[in-house]
Amino acid sequence: MRIPSLAVSAFVTSALVLATLTASAQPKPASSVESRLTAQNALFDESWQTDLKLSPTRATAVGDYRYNDKLGDNSLAAIAHRHEINAGFLARIKAISPAGFSEEDRTSHDLFLRNLQEGMDDYDLKDYEMPVNAQGGIHTGLADLPNAVPLDSVKHYEDYIARLHQIPKALLQTEEVMRAGVKDHLVIVKFLAEKIPTQCAGIIAADPFLSPIKKMPATFSDADKKRLTDDITAAVNTEVLPAYKQFASFVTSEYVPSGRATLSVESLPDGKRRYQAAIRRLTTTNLSPAEIHRIGLAEYDRIVAEMTALAKANGYSDLAGFRDHIESDPKYKPSSAQAIVDDFDRYIKQMRPKLPALFTTIPSAPVTVEAIPDFQKAAATHYQTGTPDGKRPGRVSVAVSDFPSRSFINDEAVAYHEGIPGHHMQLSIQQTLKGLPEFRKHGGNSAYTEGWALYAEQLGKEVGFYQDPGSDYGHLRSELFRAVRLVVDTGIHDMGWSRDQVVEYMRNSHAVDEPTIQSETDRYISWPAQACSYKIGQLKIRELRTRATQQLGSHFDIRSFHDEVLAGGSLPLDLLDARVSRWIKGQVLAIATH
Repeated sequence: MRIPSLAVSAFVTSALVLATLTASAQPKPASSVESRLTAQNALFDESWQTDLKLSPTRATAVGDYRYNDKLGDNSLAAIAHRHEINAGFLARIKAISPAGFSEEDRTSHDLFLRNLQEGMDDYDLKDYEMPVNAQGGIHTGLADLPNAVPLDSVKHYEDYIARLHQIPKALLQTEEVMRAGVKDHLVIVKFLAEKIPTQCAGIIAADPFLSPIKKMPATFSDADKKRLTDDITAAVNTEVLPAYKQFASFVTSEYVPSGRATLSVESLPDGKRRYQAAIRRLTTTNLSPAEIHRIGLAEYDRIVAEMTALAKANGYSDLAGFRDHIESDPKYKPSSAQAIVDDFDRYIKQMRPKLPALFTTIPSAPVTVEAIPDFQKAAATHYQTGTPDGKRPGRVSVAVSDFPSRSFINDEAVAYHEGIPGHHMQLSIQQTLKGLPEFRKHGGNSAYTEGWALYAEQLGKEVGFYQDPGSDYGHLRSELFRAVRLVVDTGIHDMGWSRDQVVEYMRNSHAVDEPTIQSETDRYISWPAQACSYKIGQLKIRELRTRATQQLGSHFDIRSFHDEVLAGGSLPLDLLDARVSRWIKGQVLAIATH
């Protein structure tokens, strides 16, 4: 039936009045908290599934093997497409009001929105146009593929081979992105760019891509072993290694000549904004470079005072004499690269039985210790997560290059930092948290993760370790190193320090050995603000612990405090503060009612 236009108007008006009267007479529908929360959780899941599909290697890393035969698209078009998708997610989360949500769901809302907004800001700054640096990039990441994928079935070997075939395309796409960076004057420092072809040459010489051939399970048939071996060998020799040679040639001939001469990121377009955005993203604070610099200097003085007290406790009149003795003692000099790896492994193993004194939630996930390969020797000691089910262990990768110039002094502290109770423990717990969206189980920010790991170094002292004077000195030295980072990072990027100034300041601090000074200096130049995250995060966790201790007094339980800090996953420092503050308030209320 067709209704004339005037009649339509009257009909609609009557309908609206009737609807209004009906709505006022009935309870409000559940467009309320329940429906908004359902919409939010659906959005989280859609975003997570999209992320896994667009980032197949990340899917593999978290134990989801649906895209195990793909590397993903690294092209400029794909980056733009991902930006459009995230802009859509951002608009949708903004449209969901968190009013009435539980604190945990509100935290998830705020964190999801913040992550997307930071991604928008980074896209606007075109940070993606500088995808490689002195520590590595796609070329070193792909070289680690044999260690980062499952190799326990014929299908998984076939997936690996499929990925080998895609490496040439991935490297060519990265060249496209780097050319865009050259055009936009977004390039890394020239002498750091010059290291990339050397890294590629090291990868070609080491040829890690063939290593899965040696790991084939005995259960494979002889026919499968031969077929897989032939396919891997052919892909590596005819596709992968030539692609690495091509990538190195591109960097040498096209990229290096365009490398910038000035160290500071503030010399790039939108430089001041660029550095402040990096600080905000990596420390999750709005601290200015000048404020961070001052914090670094103050922490330097405080830690040196503690080191001086330790020197006197060991019978020395000053820090210099004690330090000279420790740093020249041959017992702290490694005899081989393997000796450093073994040292880390020993400390991680000795900590595990002590965990019940510090935590009630203790993950069973395994962790291994390995040497960083020579082609990646510019990288610092670091941790790589295993799968949530524990089938692929977490990995502590230890810097061992130029081992005669290295020292055992910091090993105990750094082992606790990278292994347990540091990164391995925190991230293993995070991956298995119940009741949180997946993006919170597998995401994170540097201020929290590195802040926790630095805080974790001191826990060795609290359970009776650092018995050796050298290790005791080393644990303070390790913390001093993180204070030094605040000074030199802001020195480079905001105050115009030269590389020589940075090296001299680090040498005078006696915080690290010479190989570490050289590699770390290049790291700070390549990765603005990341080095600031450790100390800023650690200081926040210490502040929260002090607050809890003061307010709870004799009722303070270190295990409950640690469990609470870890129970929300990697949170920005303001959200962590809010979480722990709520916990303290709840504890105080519980004490008052008993």
